[in-house]
Amino acid sequence: MTASPAVDGSIVELCAALGDETRWQILAVLGSRAVSASELARELPVSRQAIAKHLELLAQVGLAERERAGREVRYRALGARLTELADHLETIGRSWEARLSRLKNMAEQLPQQ
Repeated sequence: MTASPAVDGSIVELCAALGDETRWQILAVLGSRAVSASELARELPVSRQAIAKHLELLAQVGLAERERAGREVRYRALGARLTELADHLETIGRSWEARLSRLKNMAEQLPQQ
């Protein structure tokens, strides 16, 4: 049996950050273009202050990056952390598939009644 990979605290934080629908909406916008908190507040049904808090959390877990453009702070998505999460989830999925395959083989070897 192969050992499962250790769950890194940063992966847990990343999953927690993605557990909010508003942050998903923000990431969808950031994936297409860099925007400010004010622009996001005009597009989403959330206050600018709430948007700023969501953006800060996304930046803390490495899903967004701040860019200063004159007096304005714009944010853009960073895909590397999502790729890291996807790789981790793929590993978990392969592990479960292997377990289910072993269970299936064991069940098929049982005498039929």
